[in-house]
Amino acid sequence: MSKWFALVPFVVLVGIGLVAPVAVLATGATSLGDTVGGAYGIALAGSLKLSLVTAVLGAVLGTLIAQAVVKSKPGVLRKVVTTASGVLANFGGVPLAFAFMATIGNAGIVTKVLGLADTGFSLYNMVGLSVVYLYFLVPLMVLVVLPALDAVKPQWGEAAASLGGSRWHYWRHIGAPVLAPPVGAGALLLFCGAFSAYATAAALVGGSVPLITLQIADVLSGNVLVGGEGIGAALALDMLIIVGVMMIGYWLLQRRTSRWLR
Repeated sequence: MSKWFALVPFVVLVGIGLVAPVAVLATGATSLGDTVGGAYGIALAGSLKLSLVTAVLGAVLGTLIAQAVVKSKPGVLRKVVTTASGVLANFGGVPLAFAFMATIGNAGIVTKVLGLADTGFSLYNMVGLSVVYLYFLVPLMVLVVLPALDAVKPQWGEAAASLGGSRWHYWRHIGAPVLAPPVGAGALLLFCGAFSAYATAAALVGGSVPLITLQIADVLSGNVLVGGEGIGAALALDMLIIVGVMMIGYWLLQRRTSRWLR
């Protein structure tokens, strides 16, 4: 009985911080059908597009950087990359938006020096926002996938070579199947991070890029049509459903990955 009593604080915390808010959103989401059409549907599609693109690019770039770290000699480089990744993965919000504005914004230092404005590049659209998101998503991917790359044993490659297999055969039948679950799980984690990000987008693009988090903020500020009082809860419930599906996929992939990390 005493071991179950120890779980009481956790159960209370989950009930107050997760179950109760979800119940409130579910009962208040009276305009759920309106979130898939009009401006709300465009914002939902924009968030999904931005999250998908940045998750794929972040997963690829983060995996390549992590693989370079693993292949390098242990020492200063690994410590620098992991420390920097830990810091940059948590650097977001308004400070990150301001840093990019001062660097590659319309009047940024790099923009003036390199003439980025002449190339048509703009920080204040979907492409520019993707670049900013990658700034903290790529380091996060490095931290997530690095343990999995460390777990890949050199003996597996040697065993494949001793049986006459080429590097292609090794990656086709051993490396890729082993690394696919952790890389996929990391991509899902990046998707959730990009999908739920708000402060950076709000400070950088405002309402010029349609995103669901910006629409929810708009609703909270009182910009709601008559009869659409439940639209904010409906948008939030949409986000919870999408993130919940992604986290279930992340959990399943992590279970499969754990076999190789023991």
